[in-house]
Amino acid sequence: MIRRPAPDAFAVVMATGILSIAAQNHHYRWLSQALGVLATATMAVLMVVAAGAIRRWDLHDPDVTLRLFTFVAACAVLDSRLVAHPVVVRILGVVALSAWLALAILTGRNMASRGLIALRANAHGAWELAGVGTSGLAIVAAQVARHTGDRGWAVVALAIWLLAIVIYVVMTWLILWRTADERKDREGFEPDDWILMGALAIATLAGHTIYGVTADWLAGPVRAVTVVTWALASGWIPPLVYFVLHRVNRRPAVLQFTGAWWALVFPLGMYSVATAAMATELHSPACATVSLVFFWNALTAWVIVAVAGLMRARAVSRSALRRRGGTEQ
Repeated sequence: MIRRPAPDAFAVVMATGILSIAAQNHHYRWLSQALGVLATATMAVLMVVAAGAIRRWDLHDPDVTLRLFTFVAACAVLDSRLVAHPVVVRILGVVALSAWLALAILTGRNMASRGLIALRANAHGAWELAGVGTSGLAIVAAQVARHTGDRGWAVVALAIWLLAIVIYVVMTWLILWRTADERKDREGFEPDDWILMGALAIATLAGHTIYGVTADWLAGPVRAVTVVTWALASGWIPPLVYFVLHRVNRRPAVLQFTGAWWALVFPLGMYSVATAAMATELHSPACATVSLVFFWNALTAWVIVAVAGLMRARAVSRSALRRRGGTEQ
């Protein structure tokens, strides 16, 4: 992954950063700090590696530019985690906005150059990353409004949040259309399908953040939409769990490590954070308990995926060394 990163390589930062926030919500301070440092360090390394790899990515392919929205989301997650450091927050906010604008233009061009049928044929869970990144940007704008007291930023955050929801609806329509057209069976599960839930979870967190800074007359509608996005995110969980267990039971080989499994960890952590926000908003101890359960599920998944990734990297390194040794002989 380090030598030839995928466009969505920043998903590991998203997953680690959101777990750091979830740990902080549940008062595991030392764990939150450790994960926060790890997410920040990983972000720095990946930015350097990605700068050298960008020439190898086909930026005319919508699948590439859509997956690159993980960078925007990673900036937004770290921005939320490092909110106590104003300078870092401003820098990450500017970087996230600049990257979002560039990717929005490229993705719009790429999607417009393809027919609707072609888009439907290639749509998959990772395309929801555009909505994830946009919701992340809405959170950043809402935080700026909170710290500056400027209601103008609250309006910007609200507009971006609504755009994120529209993007989610469009991408979900394409994915479900493809599923219906291909009559995708229950073995069609991929790890990135969980972003269907994760995109709604981060929209919920964005709505919760905006609710705290928006004008009084808008607070009610914002809260209502936030509750709906959380309920829809919750509704995705049972079918997603069923599909993954069914496929694993039929084909255990699908558990083989790929970078796509980080796309499962992030939605679990994001749902924990979003549900903690709902627990505060609805004064619901039950939601707080659900949030804690999902935090530990997400952390367990994070450990499994991280260990599997390290083992895979070690095996690849050994294989490369053996090939090099054979060549020299």
